[in-house]
Amino acid sequence: MDTLLRSPSSMAKRPCPSQNPRTPNHNHLNLLDRDQLLETFLEFSDSPPFAIDLSFERILDSRDCDADQTKLIDRALQLGSVLLEAGKRSARRRASKHNSIAWALPPDLTIKVFSMLDTQSLCYAAATCSMFNKCAMDPSCYANIDLTTVVPKVNNAVVSTMIHRAGKALQSLKLGVVVPGPTTSLGSCQPLVYTIRNSVDVSNFSWNDKRSRQGKESSILSRSCLTPLGGDSGAPGTLLRRLHLYNIERMDNTSLCGALAACPSLIDLEIVGLHVELRQTLVSVSTNCHLIERLFFESSKTGRDDSLKSPACVELVNNCPNVTSLALRGFKLHDYKVRILIKGFRKLKYIDFSTSYSITGAFLRNLGSNSGGNLLEVVILRDCMHLKVVEVDRVLNTILSGDFKLLRHLDISNREGLASEGDWYYERCYSLSVILLKQVMERRPHLCLLAEFPSEGSYADIDQMFDSEPYSDISLPSQMSSHTSDGSMFVSFSESSYNSDHGSGNEDARDPSYVLYEESSDEVDFLTG
Repeated sequence: MDTLLRSPSSMAKRPCPSQNPRTPNHNHLNLLDRDQLLETFLEFSDSPPFAIDLSFERILDSRDCDADQTKLIDRALQLGSVLLEAGKRSARRRASKHNSIAWALPPDLTIKVFSMLDTQSLCYAAATCSMFNKCAMDPSCYANIDLTTVVPKVNNAVVSTMIHRAGKALQSLKLGVVVPGPTTSLGSCQPLVYTIRNSVDVSNFSWNDKRSRQGKESSILSRSCLTPLGGDSGAPGTLLRRLHLYNIERMDNTSLCGALAACPSLIDLEIVGLHVELRQTLVSVSTNCHLIERLFFESSKTGRDDSLKSPACVELVNNCPNVTSLALRGFKLHDYKVRILIKGFRKLKYIDFSTSYSITGAFLRNLGSNSGGNLLEVVILRDCMHLKVVEVDRVLNTILSGDFKLLRHLDISNREGLASEGDWYYERCYSLSVILLKQVMERRPHLCLLAEFPSEGSYADIDQMFDSEPYSDISLPSQMSSHTSDGSMFVSFSESSYNSDHGSGNEDARDPSYVLYEESSDEVDFLTG
């Protein structure tokens, strides 16, 4: 360092240090000398860059030994790196001190605000500065983890990190690949017809189309992604209330059942597009999740899973008495099994068996009074291939007779038409009795009845329904049902809804900008891509 202060005329070549006994030993410099030397060096850095280059070259040329020249270059690089890191650390400390003064909220309120953010926004905040990063590490900020993405971005390490940060504060966990779609819903979280959680847009589904289901993305999540939920008595899954899993292709029965065993407090379970068996999953739920209230399960192999047996239905009913919402979509179900479930769950209000195979509708017979289905508010039987027109007529007549008093939404739409009494595959019915529908709407004006069929159906007589004054609010063909001005709901007949594109494709794009100075983490990269 002392050579930097000498004039160029004094830069004579020297022998190797081993031959120069006057070479100073900088390890013996005291703290004051080091501070003064560093300060002088930093003042010298104000010189033009070419001056520093020339000075360094003259010092380097003064060394005759090649080993000394190499060592000098290495020391220069090391010193530059050390100074760079020291400067960055000091800048972060100064920025953090500034942010603590400039930020209006105390740490406890900042943590409270962060706990209300979605997972992606929380990662943006954590990457802003050290102060935010420290607040964002509080377990309460990770009580509701949502790592769902439109394209695969999240791996097991990210899931594990988030779960361990939450610890026993974890309340909700959502993982996997979702496909944007319609989001019509009743209430806060009840999916009405087809939610964004579908592995595909089921409005394009056809029983006659044998092509493989589209829209499934390869996920980088493996079968062990839920392992962090388990463990010792302080496992994060102990108090978990909601678990939603979407299109994790590598998830298997063993892994899912193991995760459910670690989550005894679950009240809301949603599974879409996983290659797991219905029977094993329901057995695991009935064994471990006695508090379950909402069960939403959509098959990844529509119409192929016939694993559910009657004993499993009875066990689920006996062990999970709090179920109010049940959706089993795309499975091969029989009416007598469905009837066991509906009659057994005394609090059941919402059922959805859309795209389920083998259901004829016979399970609804005599359920509307005091036989187990009197509390039903929503019944969705959309695109059930075997749903018979005679059973639909029977349900409508039951409604006319005063049963199903609480029913406010009934969907019996079918893109293939309803099954007739003859050959269900070749003989299809594409319309319902206009007179019967008019009577239902007169008796139950607040009932939303969806009866959408393909264009092959005959709707010549339906125009007569719109001539009378009481039905001025009924939607025209090709319109979806909606609410009237007084809040009532009405029937919808649609010829073209199956041919429309329901995909929304919207994805929020957040561009956080803060007046804070320091950026301390790139943890947000896994979500922003």
